[in-house]
Amino acid sequence: MVKIGNIELPDFPLLLAPMEDVSDPPFRRLCKQHGADLMYTEFISSEGLIRDAMKSRMKLDIFDYERPIGIQIFGGDEEAMAMSAKIVETVQPDLVDINFGCPVKKVVCKGAGAGVLKDIDLMVRLTKSVVESTHLPVTVKTRLGWDHDSINIDEVAQRLQDTGIKALAIHGRTRAQMYKGHSDWSHIARVKANPNIEIPIFGNGDIDSPQKAVEYKEKYGVDGIMIGRAAIGYPWIFNHIKHYRETGELLPEPTIYERMEAAKNHLMWAVEWKGERTGILETRMHYTNYFKGIPNFKPYRTKLVTQDNLIDLENTFKEIEEEFIPNLI
Repeated sequence: MVKIGNIELPDFPLLLAPMEDVSDPPFRRLCKQHGADLMYTEFISSEGLIRDAMKSRMKLDIFDYERPIGIQIFGGDEEAMAMSAKIVETVQPDLVDINFGCPVKKVVCKGAGAGVLKDIDLMVRLTKSVVESTHLPVTVKTRLGWDHDSINIDEVAQRLQDTGIKALAIHGRTRAQMYKGHSDWSHIARVKANPNIEIPIFGNGDIDSPQKAVEYKEKYGVDGIMIGRAAIGYPWIFNHIKHYRETGELLPEPTIYERMEAAKNHLMWAVEWKGERTGILETRMHYTNYFKGIPNFKPYRTKLVTQDNLIDLENTFKEIEEEFIPNLI
């Protein structure tokens, strides 16, 4: 069993990574149904929360069926981070997570996300401000360092543990790599093997199959794995990894019926949460992945990503069912 503060997780838990414009309640609900053990919200700007920005506040929506769930915040100001942690605490998540890993320019330029990797002292102060402002367990997600010549994850892990965080998720790339190239888990393994590190260490980066998940578990010795992009349009990956780890056998790929049901549920839950227009627009990005590899599906995918009302979309799903289900269910 893996513990984060008072949160008990299964042996070798599988975590859904926080992803901007992806890890919203409808997507998280699907991943929870398919085996995610711990999930995080999209990252939330500490400054946005304090200003009562509508988009930031909406990201605080969490539901009991998602538990355990963490709310992730980012920022570069100690006071703002402390205040936002107190705001987060009011909606009663299971933990607060700090993002020190986002590599995108608009975040880094504000001295937040992966931008803090250039200043470990600041990272420590920001973390300490959050830890001291909440009774919830605090965790951190970060990267190996700013670039290949400044990999500092060993020092970061030790100093953040000393502030009182309860777990650390490490993406095996530097900020300079963004999402390109390959992640290097040897640095993550070194942190995990450090006898002075007592908190759970979760690895993140490039896990896209049950085989790779089990291989990385055995090779690098991490306490669990955080999965991000591989779950987009494929929430089944969590249970597939668990089954393969337990039996050594691969589960069959989801049928087109299962894919269609997941896509429909995603759409309907998005509409319920965001309203019809926004729900329809923001679900479009997921259809390509839900129906990836289905022969002769392009005309239906085109309809799904261009239609702008629920009636037309429901009719398209009926067409898909009539065309594909009798043969492939």
